[in-house]
Amino acid sequence: MRTLTSLLGNSQQLDGGAMFGNAPRAVWAGWLAPDAANRVPLACRCLLVEEDDGRRILLETGIGAFFEPKLRERYGVVEAEHVLLDALAAQGLGDADIDVVVLSHLHFDHAGGLLAAWDGGPARLLFPNAQFVVGREAWQRALNPHPRDKASFVPELIALLEASGRLVLVDDATPACLPPDWRFHISNGHTPGMLLAEIPMPGGPLLFAADLIPGAAWVHVLFAADLIPGAAWVH
Repeated sequence: MRTLTSLLGNSQQLDGGAMFGNAPRAVWAGWLAPDAANRVPLACRCLLVEEDDGRRILLETGIGAFFEPKLRERYGVVEAEHVLLDALAAQGLGDADIDVVVLSHLHFDHAGGLLAAWDGGPARLLFPNAQFVVGREAWQRALNPHPRDKASFVPELIALLEASGRLVLVDDATPACLPPDWRFHISNGHTPGMLLAEIPMPGGPLLFAADLIPGAAWVHVLFAADLIPGAAWVH
């Protein structure tokens, strides 16, 4: 029987105004209270899917701990340790036990956890036995980012993924490394080609919405802070 486990990765504190678009603070603060610096707390939750055939599939990896200390502070990353690895360990697993990692897109708060924690040396790719599923359009965006989101990508990570020999690019078809009953949807607005996985479950399908709905507050369309909000609203 397919089982799903929510895993907590590293957390962030980001400017509330940036996260809630043009909605006034008086409106969004009722949903997510800011601190004295106007920052709101954000969790990076990943999803572990364990299949009947023994495959272990991880959706997203969160920020991880790859930032050096100065950048960690700049981007509001709370923990210095790699929290996702601790969450996997609590399930009796390590990164080497994961067979497939599905990435909705390659912004650092979703894909940075693919990298080992910062130790002053070169960036190092974790998950040595996993294939990495990425949307083709999202991959092209990472290779040729727009000036507005260029800082959201990690060039070292892109190079490591390309060199791994385990990168699987998809459009909306299900690749062979995943169960055939999985489906994918493509969402634009937050970033071009964001890949959303739909997973059948006995009680109905689960859609892993990634940054289409980054938290409960963002169910309200007026709170969208996407690069092209109108493109996200069509979903």
